[in-house]
Amino acid sequence: MKIISEIEALENLKIGKPIIFQTDTLPAIGCMPKYSEMIYKIKKRDKNKALILMGSQIQQVLDYVDNDARDDFQKIAEKFWPGPLTLIIPINKNKNLNFISSANTLGIRIPDSLTARSLIFETGPLATSSANISGLDTSFDAESVSNDLPEVDILGPIPWKKCSGIGSTIISWAKEGKWKLVREGHIPISKII
Repeated sequence: MKIISEIEALENLKIGKPIIFQTDTLPAIGCMPKYSEMIYKIKKRDKNKALILMGSQIQQVLDYVDNDARDDFQKIAEKFWPGPLTLIIPINKNKNLNFISSANTLGIRIPDSLTARSLIFETGPLATSSANISGLDTSFDAESVSNDLPEVDILGPIPWKKCSGIGSTIISWAKEGKWKLVREGHIPISKII
């Protein structure tokens, strides 16, 4: 297991190497958006499955949101972020990412983890996914995650704060004022919509 500092993580990310880091829900693997194919390769993930864009603050991700969904996005984001909620929204037509859904939507999240947000504040938004081989259970501590994905460096300090082990709740923007549940996670849907 190679544990790296935030400075080393920034260097790795700039040259296209992904890193593993803690979040409030599950450990994540992340990279700069233009290198997102690395996550698919390492996780053995189906290319048709979208990744999540993780940010450190709302202003950092707002430009990715299509104007039609922007007001609804901000309203929910300001109430629940940072936290275990992923918002799927139509992507701004000026943004070109190679890990969005076939419907031109993008999942965005801001984790309630100071370690993650500190890193992402420096890098800008990262393409992310849970730190596991696709289809297998996600490990929760750094050592187990390192055994699952031994070729990827891990952001310290170790041991990590305990994560919830429950994926984020995912909701998708349907139309003005309307969201639909994709997956109930840590936050009950009754508290959101």
